[in-house]
Amino acid sequence: MAKNLEGKEIILGIGGGIAAYKCCELARMFVKAGAAVHCILTKAGAHFVTPLTLQALTGNPVHTDMFSLIQEKEIGHISLADRASIVVAAPATADLIAKVACGICDDLLTTVICATRAPVLFAASMNVHMWENSIVQENVARLKKHGYTIMEPASGDLACGYEGKGRLPEAGEIVKEVIALLGS
Repeated sequence: MAKNLEGKEIILGIGGGIAAYKCCELARMFVKAGAAVHCILTKAGAHFVTPLTLQALTGNPVHTDMFSLIQEKEIGHISLADRASIVVAAPATADLIAKVACGICDDLLTTVICATRAPVLFAASMNVHMWENSIVQENVARLKKHGYTIMEPASGDLACGYEGKGRLPEAGEIVKEVIALLGS
Protein backbone atom coordinates (compact mmCIF):
# COMPACT_ATOMS: atom_id res chain seq x y z
CA MET A 1 0.00 0.00 0.00
CA ALA A 2 1.30 3.43 -0.92
CA LYS A 3 2.02 5.93 1.85
CA ASN A 4 -1.07 7.96 0.84
CA LEU A 5 -1.69 9.07 4.43
CA GLU A 6 1.87 10.15 5.29
CA GLY A 7 1.81 12.94 7.87
CA LYS A 8 -1.91 12.55 8.62
CA GLU A 9 -3.28 12.18 12.15
CA ILE A 10 -6.26 9.83 12.23
CA ILE A 11 -8.47 9.62 15.28
CA LEU A 12 -10.10 6.17 15.10
CA GLY A 13 -13.15 6.05 17.35
CA ILE A 14 -14.28 2.50 18.00
CA GLY A 15 -17.93 2.04 18.91
CA GLY A 16 -19.61 -0.86 20.68
CA GLY A 17 -20.59 -3.31 17.98
CA ILE A 18 -19.33 -6.78 17.15
CA ALA A 19 -17.59 -5.29 14.10
CA ALA A 20 -15.17 -3.49 16.46
CA TYR A 21 -12.71 -6.36 15.99
CA LYS A 22 -12.38 -5.32 12.33
CA CYS A 23 -10.95 -1.98 13.49
CA CYS A 24 -7.72 -3.78 14.37
CA GLU A 25 -7.15 -4.40 10.66
CA LEU A 26 -8.33 -0.88 9.85
CA ALA A 27 -5.83 0.64 12.30
CA ARG A 28 -3.05 -1.52 10.83
CA MET A 29 -3.93 -0.37 7.30
CA PHE A 30 -3.91 3.30 8.32
CA VAL A 31 -0.46 2.87 9.88
CA LYS A 32 0.81 1.02 6.80
CA ALA A 33 -0.44 3.95 4.68
CA GLY A 34 1.76 6.29 6.76
CA ALA A 35 -0.76 7.78 9.20
CA ALA A 36 -0.34 8.32 12.92
CA VAL A 37 -3.36 6.60 14.46
CA HIS A 38 -4.82 7.58 17.82
CA CYS A 39 -7.61 5.28 18.96
CA ILE A 40 -10.52 6.26 21.15
CA LEU A 41 -12.14 3.15 22.53
CA THR A 42 -15.67 3.60 23.87
CA LYS A 43 -16.78 1.72 26.97
CA ALA A 44 -18.97 -0.50 24.79
CA GLY A 45 -16.18 -0.96 22.22
CA ALA A 46 -13.89 -2.28 24.96
CA HIS A 47 -16.17 -5.32 25.24
CA PHE A 48 -14.99 -6.38 21.78
CA VAL A 49 -11.35 -5.27 21.49
CA THR A 50 -8.68 -4.36 24.05
CA PRO A 51 -6.60 -1.22 24.42
CA LEU A 52 -3.43 -3.35 24.45
CA THR A 53 -4.21 -4.77 21.00
CA LEU A 54 -4.87 -1.32 19.53
CA GLN A 55 -1.76 0.16 21.16
CA ALA A 56 0.39 -2.65 19.77
CA LEU A 57 -0.98 -2.03 16.27
CA THR A 58 -0.71 1.78 16.32
CA GLY A 59 2.25 2.40 18.61
CA ASN A 60 0.18 5.02 20.44
CA PRO A 61 -1.67 5.00 23.76
CA VAL A 62 -5.38 4.22 23.48
CA HIS A 63 -7.74 6.82 24.89
CA THR A 64 -10.72 5.63 26.92
CA ASP A 65 -11.37 8.27 29.57
CA MET A 66 -12.77 11.71 28.90
CA PHE A 67 -11.19 13.12 32.05
CA SER A 68 -7.65 11.85 31.54
CA LEU A 69 -5.13 14.59 30.83
CA ILE A 70 -2.62 13.83 28.06
CA GLN A 71 -0.10 16.31 29.47
CA GLU A 72 -0.32 18.77 32.34
CA LYS A 73 -1.53 21.62 30.13
CA GLU A 74 -3.61 19.65 27.60
CA ILE A 75 -7.22 18.70 27.95
CA GLY A 76 -7.55 15.31 26.26
CA HIS A 77 -10.66 15.78 24.15
CA ILE A 78 -9.54 19.18 22.88
CA SER A 79 -6.01 17.97 22.14
CA LEU A 80 -7.34 14.98 20.17
CA ALA A 81 -9.90 17.12 18.33
CA ASP A 82 -7.25 19.68 17.38
CA ARG A 83 -4.63 17.18 16.17
CA ALA A 84 -7.05 15.26 13.93
CA SER A 85 -6.65 15.33 10.17
CA ILE A 86 -9.84 13.24 10.20
CA VAL A 87 -11.98 11.42 12.76
CA VAL A 88 -13.22 7.97 11.73
CA ALA A 89 -16.00 6.40 13.81
CA ALA A 90 -16.18 2.65 13.18
CA PRO A 91 -18.28 0.79 13.83
CA ALA A 92 -20.73 3.67 13.94
CA THR A 93 -23.60 2.03 15.78
CA ALA A 94 -27.17 3.32 15.95
CA ASP A 95 -26.36 4.58 19.46
CA LEU A 96 -23.27 6.52 18.38
CA ILE A 97 -25.05 8.01 15.36
CA ALA A 98 -28.00 9.07 17.55
CA LYS A 99 -25.79 10.69 20.18
CA VAL A 100 -23.90 12.82 17.68
CA ALA A 101 -27.05 13.67 15.69
CA CYS A 102 -28.61 14.99 18.90
CA GLY A 103 -25.48 16.78 20.12
CA ILE A 104 -24.99 14.47 23.09
CA CYS A 105 -21.38 14.50 24.25
CA ASP A 106 -21.25 12.05 27.14
CA ASP A 107 -18.03 10.20 26.36
CA LEU A 108 -14.64 10.93 24.86
CA LEU A 109 -15.53 9.97 21.28
CA THR A 110 -18.73 12.02 21.02
CA THR A 111 -16.97 14.98 22.65
CA VAL A 112 -14.02 14.80 20.22
CA ILE A 113 -16.42 14.60 17.26
CA CYS A 114 -18.25 17.69 18.54
CA ALA A 115 -15.01 19.61 19.18
CA THR A 116 -13.10 18.84 15.98
CA ARG A 117 -12.89 21.00 12.88
CA ALA A 118 -11.59 18.04 10.88
CA PRO A 119 -13.76 15.92 8.59
CA VAL A 120 -15.67 13.13 10.35
CA LEU A 121 -16.44 9.80 8.70
CA PHE A 122 -19.01 7.43 10.19
CA ALA A 123 -18.66 3.82 8.96
CA ALA A 124 -22.04 2.42 9.93
CA SER A 125 -22.59 -1.10 11.23
CA MET A 126 -25.62 -2.55 13.01
CA ASN A 127 -28.45 -5.02 12.67
CA VAL A 128 -30.31 -4.66 9.35
CA HIS A 129 -33.59 -3.78 11.09
CA MET A 130 -31.85 -1.13 13.15
CA TRP A 131 -30.31 0.37 9.98
CA GLU A 132 -33.74 0.42 8.30
CA ASN A 133 -35.42 2.04 11.34
CA SER A 134 -36.87 5.44 10.39
CA ILE A 135 -35.35 7.13 13.45
CA VAL A 136 -31.86 5.86 12.55
CA GLN A 137 -32.38 7.06 8.97
CA GLU A 138 -33.47 10.49 10.25
CA ASN A 139 -30.33 10.65 12.39
CA VAL A 140 -28.15 9.69 9.40
CA ALA A 141 -29.85 12.39 7.28
CA ARG A 142 -29.29 14.91 10.08
CA LEU A 143 -25.57 14.08 10.25
CA LYS A 144 -25.27 14.43 6.47
CA LYS A 145 -27.07 17.79 6.64
CA HIS A 146 -24.43 18.96 9.12
CA GLY A 147 -21.55 17.96 6.82
CA TYR A 148 -20.61 14.56 8.21
CA THR A 149 -19.79 11.73 5.82
CA ILE A 150 -21.62 8.43 6.26
CA MET A 151 -20.48 5.14 4.75
CA GLU A 152 -23.55 2.95 4.67
CA PRO A 153 -23.22 -0.62 5.90
CA ALA A 154 -22.44 -3.39 3.45
CA SER A 155 -24.87 -6.25 2.83
CA GLY A 156 -24.28 -9.85 3.83
CA ASP A 157 -24.44 -12.23 6.77
CA LEU A 158 -24.62 -10.44 10.10
CA ALA A 159 -23.28 -11.65 13.45
CA CYS A 160 -26.82 -11.72 14.87
CA GLY A 161 -27.79 -14.40 12.35
CA TYR A 162 -29.70 -12.06 10.04
CA GLU A 163 -28.76 -11.27 6.47
CA GLY A 164 -28.93 -7.80 4.94
CA LYS A 165 -27.47 -4.33 5.09
CA GLY A 166 -25.57 -3.96 8.35
CA ARG A 167 -21.97 -5.13 7.94
CA LEU A 168 -19.11 -2.72 8.56
CA PRO A 169 -17.67 -1.66 5.20
CA GLU A 170 -14.42 -3.46 4.41
CA ALA A 171 -11.31 -1.87 5.90
CA GLY A 172 -9.84 -1.20 2.46
CA GLU A 173 -12.98 0.69 1.43
CA ILE A 174 -12.83 2.81 4.58
CA VAL A 175 -9.16 3.63 3.88
CA LYS A 176 -10.05 4.63 0.30
CA GLU A 177 -12.81 6.91 1.60
CA VAL A 178 -10.42 8.54 4.09
CA ILE A 179 -7.87 9.15 1.33
CA ALA A 180 -10.58 10.69 -0.85
CA LEU A 181 -11.84 12.91 1.98
CA LEU A 182 -8.33 14.14 2.74
CA GLY A 183 -7.63 14.81 -0.92
CA SER A 184 -4.52 12.63 -1.04
